[in-house]
Amino acid sequence: EKNLKLEERITMLQQQNEELRARIEQNTVITRQLSEENANLQEYVEKEVEEKKKLSRTNEELLWKLQEGDAVSPVKLPPSPSTSFYRCSSGNSSPAKVRTLRR
Repeated sequence: EKNLKLEERITMLQQQNEELRARIEQNTVITRQLSEENANLQEYVEKEVEEKKKLSRTNEELLWKLQEGDAVSPVKLPPSPSTSFYRCSSGNSSPAKVRTLRR
């Protein structure tokens, strides 16, 4: 009878072992998928950061061109209510006219 109980215990432990191996395999697959998704998201974030930097540089360039155009232009238009004044973030203390869109 003691052998029978031990055999039942062995069978139960083997089943638990198989279930744990299956869970490990499933977790390995999920870990691989999450790692791949993480890598894709990091690549996406890097692309977004580069695009933001590019847009920021373009914005600075356009603000500079607008400011230079205002300084060179012989005709000054009166400011309209839709015109706002911003300081250039490059450290230049002179304001640049920027037309803002109303929503």
